[in-house]
Amino acid sequence: MTPEPATFPGYRFPASIISYAVWLYHVFGLSLREVELLLAERGIVVTHESMWQWCRKFGAGFVRKLRRRRPKSGDTWHLGEVFLKIGGELHYLWRAVDQHGVVLDILVQGRRNATAAKRFFKRLLVGLKYRPRRLVTDGPHSYGVAHREVMPEVKHWTSRYLNNCAENSHRPTRRRERKMQRFKSPAQAQRFLSSHAMIYGHFRPRRHLMTAGEYRHARAQAFQLWREETRVQAAA
Repeated sequence: MTPEPATFPGYRFPASIISYAVWLYHVFGLSLREVELLLAERGIVVTHESMWQWCRKFGAGFVRKLRRRRPKSGDTWHLGEVFLKIGGELHYLWRAVDQHGVVLDILVQGRRNATAAKRFFKRLLVGLKYRPRRLVTDGPHSYGVAHREVMPEVKHWTSRYLNNCAENSHRPTRRRERKMQRFKSPAQAQRFLSSHAMIYGHFRPRRHLMTAGEYRHARAQAFQLWREETRVQAAA
């Protein structure tokens, strides 16, 4: 007997379809209307408004589950920030990645000063519950102030040339920003980018450092973990 598909309470579509739509939206840089079209081709009629609700409600939950399952991050943290134009005002996206390019966390703030840097450092420590061996940042003095007050025992290197990991990790954000025609509010940017950074990165191992066999194995593991956390355990 074929088992009934797993569902989320209160939703008429199976959990597999909801998780598939969220996966498409975050991994491939598609708009919600484009995801709607792809699903329609498969005979699944659902509006882009419904998918927006799915991504908003389930995206953060999926990310929390993936975070719990991922291995401990590296001991070198690369920190950087990039500006975002939101509602005609300048904001900054603070991002931390480890030496392997894995995104540790992001935070959207309205300032680029020492107070903002300290807030981001404290957020990282609370979320990861351990301290790195080394911090790598670029030029702003705000990083030095935050380092001395929050993590003085950690080695701090300042170099624009050693921080390519952080700089490169901003590229998917820029592509999505253009696709979405800018973010509508700081809260919306924070909510979306927190989910996007984790889900996108989960399916993007550093392929250029792997053999073909290693990459296929990593990809299979990523899919298995995604299925477990979004379609079976999450819906049980």
